[in-house]
Amino acid sequence: MTTEALIKLFRRDLNKLKEEINAYQNEKNLWISNDMISNSAGNLSLHLVGNLNHFIGATLGDSGYVRQRELEFSLKDVPRAELMTQIDDTIISVESVINKLSEADLQKEYKRRVSEDYMTTEFFLVYLTMHLAYHLGQINYHRRLLDN
Repeated sequence: MTTEALIKLFRRDLNKLKEEINAYQNEKNLWISNDMISNSAGNLSLHLVGNLNHFIGATLGDSGYVRQRELEFSLKDVPRAELMTQIDDTIISVESVINKLSEADLQKEYKRRVSEDYMTTEFFLVYLTMHLAYHLGQINYHRRLLDN
């Protein structure tokens, strides 16, 4: 896999995330959760931004980003405009870091936890694209079910 393909996938889905967030007719509905839907679209957006800025920006790019994962799920009513800014900043960070990776960098081991099996940086970046797509699908369903 090339860095160009990874950037294309991240850019596509992060821009789709912006489209989904902007498609909510009522901004307050971004933050709806209940017993059956425990994560709101707003919190999933914060989670995706935190996840990518941590694993790509900070870990691979040494950006200095400090993740506060618990806030990704506990913050509420972050304005839509702020979510858009955070997503835009994440696109810039992801593209910048991945653009600097060589083929040798992609084949290096990426170790998140001691107990995990061996994986390359390339494999983990593909995993992160799938994680983004998974939550993007949840946000799409959340919007279509709860934003009427």
